[in-house]
Amino acid sequence: MTDHDVAIVGGGCVGLSVAKHLAERTDFDVAVIEKEHRLAEHQSGRNSGVLHPGFNYPPGSEKARFATEGTRRMKAYCDENGVPCEELGVVVVATDDREEARLDELAEQAEENGVEYELLDSRAELREREPHAEGQAALYAPEAASVDSQQYVYTLAREVQDAGVSLYLGHEVSRIYDRESGYRLATSNSVVDAEYLVNAAGLHADTLAHQVGVGEQYQVVPFRGEYYEVTPEKADLCQSMIYPTPDPELPFLGVHYTRRADGKVIVGPNAVLAFGREAYENTQFDLGDLRETLTYEGFWKLLASPTMVGVAWEELNKSYRKEKFVEASQRLVPEVREADLHQSYAGIRAQLVSEDGELVKDPLFIETDDAVHILNAVSPGLTSSLPFGDHIAERIAEKR
Repeated sequence: MTDHDVAIVGGGCVGLSVAKHLAERTDFDVAVIEKEHRLAEHQSGRNSGVLHPGFNYPPGSEKARFATEGTRRMKAYCDENGVPCEELGVVVVATDDREEARLDELAEQAEENGVEYELLDSRAELREREPHAEGQAALYAPEAASVDSQQYVYTLAREVQDAGVSLYLGHEVSRIYDRESGYRLATSNSVVDAEYLVNAAGLHADTLAHQVGVGEQYQVVPFRGEYYEVTPEKADLCQSMIYPTPDPELPFLGVHYTRRADGKVIVGPNAVLAFGREAYENTQFDLGDLRETLTYEGFWKLLASPTMVGVAWEELNKSYRKEKFVEASQRLVPEVREADLHQSYAGIRAQLVSEDGELVKDPLFIETDDAVHILNAVSPGLTSSLPFGDHIAERIAEKR
Protein backbone atom coordinates (compact mmCIF):
# COMPACT_ATOMS: atom_id res chain seq x y z
CA MET A 1 0.00 0.00 0.00
CA THR A 2 1.29 3.44 -0.95
CA ASP A 3 0.36 6.80 0.58
CA HIS A 4 0.30 10.14 -1.22
CA ASP A 5 -1.12 13.56 -0.49
CA VAL A 6 -2.83 13.75 -3.89
CA ALA A 7 -3.80 10.97 -6.27
CA ILE A 8 -4.64 11.99 -9.83
CA VAL A 9 -6.49 9.31 -11.77
CA GLY A 10 -5.75 9.68 -15.47
CA GLY A 11 -2.43 10.40 -17.17
CA GLY A 12 -3.78 12.42 -20.10
CA CYS A 13 -2.98 16.03 -20.87
CA VAL A 14 -5.34 17.34 -18.18
CA GLY A 15 -4.24 14.99 -15.41
CA LEU A 16 -0.56 15.63 -16.13
CA SER A 17 -1.16 19.37 -16.31
CA VAL A 18 -2.77 19.25 -12.87
CA ALA A 19 0.29 17.34 -11.61
CA LYS A 20 2.67 19.85 -13.17
CA HIS A 21 0.95 22.81 -11.56
CA LEU A 22 0.56 21.10 -8.18
CA ALA A 23 4.31 20.43 -8.21
CA GLU A 24 4.93 24.10 -8.99
CA ARG A 25 2.44 25.45 -6.44
CA THR A 26 2.82 23.08 -3.49
CA ASP A 27 5.06 20.58 -1.72
CA PHE A 28 2.39 17.87 -1.95
CA ASP A 29 3.40 14.27 -2.56
CA VAL A 30 1.55 13.74 -5.85
CA ALA A 31 0.86 10.54 -7.79
CA VAL A 32 -0.59 10.15 -11.28
CA ILE A 33 -2.29 6.80 -11.85
CA GLU A 34 -2.77 5.71 -15.48
CA LYS A 35 -4.40 2.46 -16.51
CA GLU A 36 -2.46 2.07 -19.77
CA HIS A 37 1.18 1.03 -20.01
CA ARG A 38 1.77 3.88 -22.46
CA LEU A 39 0.61 7.47 -22.34
CA ALA A 40 -1.69 9.27 -24.80
CA GLU A 41 -3.53 6.08 -25.74
CA HIS A 42 -6.96 7.71 -25.65
CA GLN A 43 -8.35 11.24 -26.02
CA SER A 44 -5.06 13.05 -25.39
CA GLY A 45 -3.31 11.24 -28.24
CA ARG A 46 -6.22 10.55 -30.58
CA ASN A 47 -7.17 14.04 -31.69
CA SER A 48 -6.39 16.44 -34.52
CA GLY A 49 -3.69 18.26 -32.54
CA VAL A 50 -5.24 21.65 -33.28
CA LEU A 51 -4.82 24.62 -30.95
CA HIS A 52 -8.08 26.56 -31.15
CA PRO A 53 -7.44 30.28 -30.55
CA GLY A 54 -10.91 30.98 -29.10
CA PHE A 55 -13.05 32.74 -31.71
CA ASN A 56 -15.78 30.10 -31.49
CA TYR A 57 -16.58 30.46 -27.80
CA PRO A 58 -18.93 32.89 -26.02
CA PRO A 59 -17.10 35.92 -24.61
CA GLY A 60 -16.64 35.70 -20.87
CA SER A 61 -17.06 31.92 -20.81
CA GLU A 62 -14.57 29.49 -19.30
CA LYS A 63 -14.14 27.96 -22.74
CA ALA A 64 -13.11 31.30 -24.23
CA ARG A 65 -10.73 32.09 -21.38
CA PHE A 66 -9.11 28.66 -21.33
CA ALA A 67 -8.79 28.51 -25.13
CA THR A 68 -7.22 31.93 -25.62
CA GLU A 69 -4.85 31.55 -22.68
CA GLY A 70 -4.23 27.91 -23.54
CA THR A 71 -3.20 28.65 -27.11
CA ARG A 72 -0.69 31.23 -25.95
CA ARG A 73 0.72 29.07 -23.16
CA MET A 74 0.88 25.92 -25.27
CA LYS A 75 2.89 27.65 -28.01
CA ALA A 76 5.37 28.93 -25.43
CA TYR A 77 5.57 25.51 -23.76
CA CYS A 78 6.21 23.74 -27.04
CA ASP A 79 8.87 26.26 -28.00
CA GLU A 80 10.63 25.87 -24.65
CA ASN A 81 10.51 22.07 -24.71
CA GLY A 82 11.07 21.25 -28.38
CA VAL A 83 7.56 19.90 -28.99
CA PRO A 84 6.57 20.21 -32.68
CA CYS A 85 4.07 23.05 -33.08
CA GLU A 86 3.26 24.88 -36.31
CA GLU A 87 1.25 28.11 -36.39
CA LEU A 88 -0.67 27.56 -39.62
CA GLY A 89 -3.88 29.51 -39.16
CA VAL A 90 -7.41 28.38 -40.03
CA VAL A 91 -10.04 29.47 -42.54
CA VAL A 92 -13.65 28.97 -41.48
CA VAL A 93 -15.62 28.67 -44.69
CA ALA A 94 -19.18 29.86 -45.35
CA THR A 95 -20.96 28.21 -48.26
CA ASP A 96 -24.25 30.16 -48.14
CA ASP A 97 -25.76 33.41 -46.84
CA ARG A 98 -26.83 31.91 -43.51
CA GLU A 99 -23.31 30.70 -42.79
CA GLU A 100 -21.84 34.02 -43.90
CA ALA A 101 -24.05 35.79 -41.34
CA ARG A 102 -22.69 33.38 -38.75
CA LEU A 103 -19.16 34.46 -39.66
CA ASP A 104 -20.05 37.99 -38.55
CA GLU A 105 -21.04 36.57 -35.17
CA LEU A 106 -17.75 34.68 -34.95
CA ALA A 107 -15.88 37.87 -35.79
CA GLU A 108 -17.65 39.69 -32.95
CA GLN A 109 -16.71 36.89 -30.57
CA ALA A 110 -13.12 36.97 -31.77
CA GLU A 111 -13.02 40.71 -31.19
CA GLU A 112 -14.32 40.39 -27.63
CA ASN A 113 -12.04 37.45 -26.85
CA GLY A 114 -8.95 39.26 -28.14
CA VAL A 115 -8.40 36.79 -30.98
CA GLU A 116 -6.77 37.98 -34.18
CA TYR A 117 -8.96 37.50 -37.27
CA GLU A 118 -9.72 38.70 -40.79
CA LEU A 119 -12.98 38.44 -42.69
CA LEU A 120 -12.54 37.25 -46.28
CA ASP A 121 -15.56 38.60 -48.14
CA SER A 122 -15.30 36.71 -51.41
CA ARG A 123 -14.34 33.44 -53.00
CA ALA A 124 -11.27 35.14 -54.46
CA GLU A 125 -10.03 36.24 -51.03
CA LEU A 126 -10.62 32.75 -49.67
CA ARG A 127 -8.66 31.24 -52.57
CA GLU A 128 -5.70 33.52 -51.74
CA ARG A 129 -5.45 31.73 -48.39
CA GLU A 130 -6.54 28.26 -49.47
CA PRO A 131 -6.37 27.85 -53.26
CA HIS A 132 -8.51 24.68 -53.34
CA ALA A 133 -11.20 25.61 -50.80
CA GLU A 134 -14.72 26.41 -51.98
CA GLY A 135 -16.98 29.00 -50.36
CA GLN A 136 -18.45 32.47 -50.74
CA ALA A 137 -16.69 33.93 -47.68
CA ALA A 138 -14.50 32.92 -44.75
CA LEU A 139 -13.05 33.99 -41.45
CA TYR A 140 -9.28 33.66 -41.20
CA ALA A 141 -7.71 33.21 -37.75
CA PRO A 142 -3.90 33.19 -38.04
CA GLU A 143 -3.23 32.10 -34.44
CA ALA A 144 -4.59 28.56 -34.90
CA ALA A 145 -1.80 26.02 -34.69
CA SER A 146 -1.08 22.32 -34.93
CA VAL A 147 0.82 20.50 -32.19
CA ASP A 148 2.09 16.95 -31.80
CA SER A 149 -0.22 15.99 -28.94
CA GLN A 150 1.52 12.72 -28.11
CA GLN A 151 4.94 14.36 -27.77
CA TYR A 152 3.31 17.06 -25.64
CA VAL A 153 1.87 14.47 -23.24
CA TYR A 154 5.21 12.66 -22.93
CA THR A 155 6.99 15.95 -22.33
CA LEU A 156 4.57 16.76 -19.52
CA ALA A 157 5.17 13.30 -18.05
CA ARG A 158 8.96 13.75 -18.03
CA GLU A 159 8.58 17.16 -16.44
CA VAL A 160 6.34 16.00 -13.60
CA GLN A 161 8.57 13.02 -12.87
CA ASP A 162 11.59 15.33 -12.71
CA ALA A 163 9.58 17.42 -10.22
CA GLY A 164 9.09 14.39 -7.96
CA VAL A 165 5.63 13.27 -9.02
CA SER A 166 5.11 9.48 -8.95
CA LEU A 167 3.77 8.10 -12.23
CA TYR A 168 2.07 4.70 -12.10
CA LEU A 169 1.53 3.18 -15.55
CA GLY A 170 -0.50 0.02 -16.03
CA HIS A 171 -2.49 0.65 -12.86
CA GLU A 172 -6.19 0.61 -13.69
CA VAL A 173 -8.34 2.03 -10.91
CA SER A 174 -11.24 -0.36 -10.43
CA ARG A 175 -12.71 1.07 -7.27
CA ILE A 176 -12.55 4.27 -5.23
CA TYR A 177 -13.41 4.07 -1.53
CA ASP A 178 -14.33 7.27 0.28
CA ARG A 179 -12.79 6.93 3.73
CA GLU A 180 -13.20 9.08 6.82
CA SER A 181 -9.99 10.83 5.86
CA GLY A 182 -9.20 10.75 2.16
CA TYR A 183 -9.56 7.93 -0.33
CA ARG A 184 -8.41 4.39 -0.99
CA LEU A 185 -7.93 3.47 -4.64
CA ALA A 186 -7.89 -0.18 -5.62
CA THR A 187 -5.96 -0.63 -8.86
CA SER A 188 -5.02 -3.61 -11.00
CA ASN A 189 -1.53 -3.60 -9.47
CA SER A 190 -1.70 -1.85 -6.13
CA VAL A 191 -3.68 -0.07 -3.45
CA VAL A 192 -3.11 3.68 -3.15
CA ASP A 193 -4.23 5.89 -0.26
CA ALA A 194 -4.47 9.63 -0.72
CA GLU A 195 -5.71 12.60 1.23
CA TYR A 196 -7.03 14.33 -1.90
CA LEU A 197 -8.35 12.96 -5.17
CA VAL A 198 -8.38 14.39 -8.67
CA ASN A 199 -10.52 12.35 -11.03
CA ALA A 200 -9.25 13.10 -14.54
CA ALA A 201 -10.13 9.70 -15.97
CA GLY A 202 -11.63 11.01 -19.21
CA LEU A 203 -13.85 8.37 -20.77
CA HIS A 204 -14.31 6.73 -17.37
CA ALA A 205 -14.49 9.82 -15.15
CA ASP A 206 -18.25 9.53 -14.62
CA THR A 207 -17.99 5.86 -13.62
CA LEU A 208 -15.43 6.62 -10.91
CA ALA A 209 -17.33 9.70 -9.70
CA HIS A 210 -20.53 7.68 -9.36
CA GLN A 211 -18.72 5.25 -7.04
CA VAL A 212 -18.48 8.02 -4.43
CA GLY A 213 -21.91 9.52 -5.14
CA VAL A 214 -20.74 12.43 -7.30
CA GLY A 215 -22.24 13.59 -10.61
CA GLU A 216 -24.93 10.94 -10.77
CA GLN A 217 -27.09 13.23 -12.90
CA TYR A 218 -24.55 12.91 -15.73
CA GLN A 219 -23.17 10.09 -17.85
CA VAL A 220 -20.52 9.87 -20.55
CA VAL A 221 -21.89 8.83 -23.94
CA PRO A 222 -18.95 7.90 -26.20
CA PHE A 223 -18.83 9.29 -29.74
CA ARG A 224 -16.23 7.98 -32.17
CA GLY A 225 -14.53 10.40 -34.53
CA GLU A 226 -12.82 8.84 -37.55
CA TYR A 227 -10.10 10.45 -39.63
CA TYR A 228 -8.85 9.92 -43.16
CA GLU A 229 -5.43 10.99 -44.40
CA VAL A 230 -4.93 12.73 -47.72
CA THR A 231 -2.37 10.95 -49.89
CA PRO A 232 1.01 12.75 -49.88
CA GLU A 233 0.78 13.65 -53.58
CA LYS A 234 -2.51 15.50 -52.91
CA ALA A 235 -1.54 17.08 -49.59
CA ASP A 236 -1.26 20.50 -51.25
CA LEU A 237 -5.07 20.58 -51.42
CA CYS A 238 -4.85 22.01 -47.88
CA GLN A 239 -2.21 24.53 -46.88
CA SER A 240 -3.33 25.11 -43.29
CA MET A 241 -6.71 24.20 -41.77
CA ILE A 242 -10.07 24.40 -43.52
CA TYR A 243 -13.13 24.33 -41.30
CA PRO A 244 -16.87 24.54 -41.98
CA THR A 245 -18.90 27.27 -40.30
CA PRO A 246 -19.95 25.76 -36.97
CA ASP A 247 -23.58 25.26 -36.03
CA PRO A 248 -24.01 26.73 -32.52
CA GLU A 249 -26.73 24.17 -31.75
CA LEU A 250 -24.43 21.19 -32.24
CA PRO A 251 -21.35 20.19 -30.20
CA PHE A 252 -19.66 18.56 -33.21
CA LEU A 253 -17.88 20.70 -35.74
CA GLY A 254 -18.19 18.43 -38.75
CA VAL A 255 -15.63 17.10 -41.21
CA HIS A 256 -12.72 19.49 -41.77
CA TYR A 257 -9.12 19.55 -43.02
CA THR A 258 -6.06 19.85 -40.79
CA ARG A 259 -2.42 20.09 -41.78
CA ARG A 260 -0.64 18.53 -38.83
CA ALA A 261 2.70 19.46 -37.31
CA ASP A 262 4.29 16.51 -39.14
CA GLY A 263 3.08 17.81 -42.53
CA LYS A 264 0.36 15.20 -43.03
CA VAL A 265 -3.13 16.38 -43.94
CA ILE A 266 -6.01 14.67 -42.17
CA VAL A 267 -9.72 14.96 -42.86
CA GLY A 268 -12.42 14.44 -40.25
CA PRO A 269 -13.70 13.63 -37.81
CA ASN A 270 -17.25 12.44 -38.08
CA ALA A 271 -19.14 11.89 -34.81
CA VAL A 272 -20.88 8.54 -34.51
CA LEU A 273 -22.15 6.79 -31.40
CA ALA A 274 -19.45 4.33 -30.30
CA PHE A 275 -20.56 0.90 -29.11
CA GLY A 276 -18.01 1.05 -26.31
CA ARG A 277 -15.96 3.67 -24.51
CA GLU A 278 -12.84 2.38 -26.24
CA ALA A 279 -14.41 0.96 -29.42
CA TYR A 280 -12.10 2.66 -31.91
CA GLU A 281 -13.17 0.53 -34.88
CA ASN A 282 -16.72 0.58 -36.24
CA THR A 283 -16.75 -3.21 -35.88
CA GLN A 284 -15.87 -3.13 -32.18
CA PHE A 285 -18.31 -3.12 -29.29
CA ASP A 286 -18.39 -3.60 -25.55
CA LEU A 287 -21.64 -5.12 -24.34
CA GLY A 288 -21.36 -3.58 -20.87
CA ASP A 289 -20.68 -0.08 -22.20
CA LEU A 290 -23.38 -0.38 -24.86
CA ARG A 291 -25.92 -1.58 -22.31
CA GLU A 292 -25.00 1.35 -20.09
CA THR A 293 -25.66 3.81 -22.92
CA LEU A 294 -28.89 2.20 -24.08
CA THR A 295 -30.36 2.04 -20.59
CA TYR A 296 -29.51 5.68 -19.79
CA GLU A 297 -32.64 7.80 -19.85
CA GLY A 298 -30.66 10.90 -20.80
CA PHE A 299 -29.50 9.21 -24.01
CA TRP A 300 -33.06 8.55 -25.17
CA LYS A 301 -34.12 12.08 -24.26
CA LEU A 302 -31.23 13.33 -26.38
CA LEU A 303 -32.48 11.26 -29.33
CA ALA A 304 -35.99 12.63 -28.88
CA SER A 305 -34.79 15.65 -30.85
CA PRO A 306 -35.45 15.21 -34.61
CA THR A 307 -32.31 17.25 -35.26
CA MET A 308 -30.15 14.84 -33.28
CA VAL A 309 -31.73 11.82 -34.98
CA GLY A 310 -30.93 13.34 -38.37
CA VAL A 311 -27.37 14.13 -37.36
CA ALA A 312 -26.91 10.62 -35.93
CA TRP A 313 -28.07 9.00 -39.17
CA GLU A 314 -25.84 11.22 -41.31
CA GLU A 315 -22.80 10.55 -39.13
CA LEU A 316 -23.46 6.81 -39.10
CA ASN A 317 -23.46 6.83 -42.89
CA LYS A 318 -20.07 8.55 -42.91
CA SER A 319 -18.68 5.78 -40.74
CA TYR A 320 -19.85 2.81 -42.80
CA ARG A 321 -19.94 4.35 -46.29
CA LYS A 322 -16.73 6.01 -47.42
CA GLU A 323 -18.49 7.79 -50.29
CA LYS A 324 -20.59 9.72 -47.75
CA PHE A 325 -17.45 10.79 -45.91
CA VAL A 326 -15.94 11.89 -49.21
CA GLU A 327 -19.08 13.88 -50.06
CA ALA A 328 -18.77 15.75 -46.76
CA SER A 329 -15.09 16.41 -47.51
CA GLN A 330 -15.91 17.77 -50.98
CA ARG A 331 -18.15 20.49 -49.54
CA LEU A 332 -14.99 22.29 -48.49
CA VAL A 333 -12.50 21.03 -51.11
CA PRO A 334 -14.36 19.87 -54.26
CA GLU A 335 -11.19 18.56 -55.93
CA VAL A 336 -10.67 15.75 -53.40
CA ARG A 337 -11.54 12.28 -54.69
CA GLU A 338 -12.24 8.99 -52.95
CA ALA A 339 -8.87 7.60 -54.02
CA ASP A 340 -7.14 10.59 -52.36
CA LEU A 341 -8.32 9.58 -48.88
CA HIS A 342 -7.00 6.65 -46.88
CA GLN A 343 -8.43 5.58 -43.54
CA SER A 344 -6.29 6.70 -40.64
CA TYR A 345 -6.93 6.67 -36.89
CA ALA A 346 -10.01 7.27 -34.73
CA GLY A 347 -10.62 8.90 -31.39
CA ILE A 348 -13.49 8.72 -28.95
CA ARG A 349 -14.97 11.81 -27.39
CA ALA A 350 -16.23 11.49 -23.82
CA GLN A 351 -19.41 13.49 -24.37
CA LEU A 352 -21.18 14.17 -21.11
CA VAL A 353 -24.98 14.00 -21.28
CA SER A 354 -27.30 15.12 -18.49
CA GLU A 355 -30.24 13.06 -17.28
CA ASP A 356 -32.44 15.65 -19.02
CA GLY A 357 -30.92 14.69 -22.38
CA GLU A 358 -28.76 17.80 -22.75
CA LEU A 359 -25.27 17.70 -24.23
CA VAL A 360 -22.92 19.34 -21.74
CA LYS A 361 -20.92 21.76 -23.86
CA ASP A 362 -18.82 23.52 -21.23
CA PRO A 363 -16.03 22.30 -18.96
CA LEU A 364 -17.56 20.68 -15.89
CA PHE A 365 -15.82 19.71 -12.69
CA ILE A 366 -17.45 18.97 -9.34
CA GLU A 367 -15.64 19.77 -6.10
CA THR A 368 -16.06 18.18 -2.71
CA ASP A 369 -14.08 18.92 0.44
CA ASP A 370 -11.27 16.59 -0.57
CA ALA A 371 -11.69 15.94 -4.29
CA VAL A 372 -12.21 17.39 -7.74
CA HIS A 373 -14.01 15.28 -10.33
CA ILE A 374 -13.37 16.48 -13.89
CA LEU A 375 -16.42 15.13 -15.67
CA ASN A 376 -16.22 17.18 -18.86
CA ALA A 377 -12.88 18.39 -20.19
CA VAL A 378 -14.69 19.06 -23.44
CA SER A 379 -13.10 20.28 -26.67
CA PRO A 380 -10.88 22.24 -26.84
CA GLY A 381 -9.44 20.09 -24.08
CA LEU A 382 -5.93 19.83 -25.52
CA THR A 383 -5.76 23.58 -26.18
CA SER A 384 -7.02 24.37 -22.68
CA SER A 385 -4.98 21.79 -20.80
CA LEU A 386 -2.35 24.10 -19.29
CA PRO A 387 -4.64 26.80 -17.85
CA PHE A 388 -7.33 24.26 -16.98
CA GLY A 389 -4.86 22.07 -15.11
CA ASP A 390 -3.49 25.18 -13.39
CA HIS A 391 -7.02 26.09 -12.30
CA ILE A 392 -7.70 22.63 -10.87
CA ALA A 393 -4.34 22.61 -9.08
CA GLU A 394 -5.21 25.94 -7.50
CA ARG A 395 -8.52 24.50 -6.26
CA ILE A 396 -6.72 21.51 -4.68
CA ALA A 397 -4.01 23.69 -3.13
CA GLU A 398 -6.68 25.78 -1.41
CA LYS A 399 -8.19 22.72 0.27
CA ARG A 400 -5.30 22.17 2.68
